Amino acid sequence: MSLRKDKEKVLGEVFDDERIRSFFEYEAPEGINEDFHLLEKAYRGMKAANFGTFLQFFNEAGRDINSTNPDGKTLLAIISEHNFGEGYVAQLKQAGAQ
Repeated sequence: MSLRKDKEKVLGEVFDDERIRSFFEYEAPEGINEDFHLLEKAYRGMKAANFGTFLQFFNEAGRDINSTNPDGKTLLAIISEHNFGEGYVAQLKQAGAQ
């Protein structure tokens, strides 16, 4: 019996403005702050440069860049602890996260 992957890895996905704005369509699970959920989805799904564009759109929409998860942590606090989070941390700080 051979095993195959269920999902092909997508390489070189184009993140134009329309694709970046599509991240605003994600609905937060019950009990999760909607703004935090959107930030986390974008962080997990984008490269740092695209994430910076998302943050621009996020701020323009009047969203809360300092929103928190159920444990009271901001995305900035969480990814500041990640080994490869520096680019995202810089983007968040530039966008006004504290």
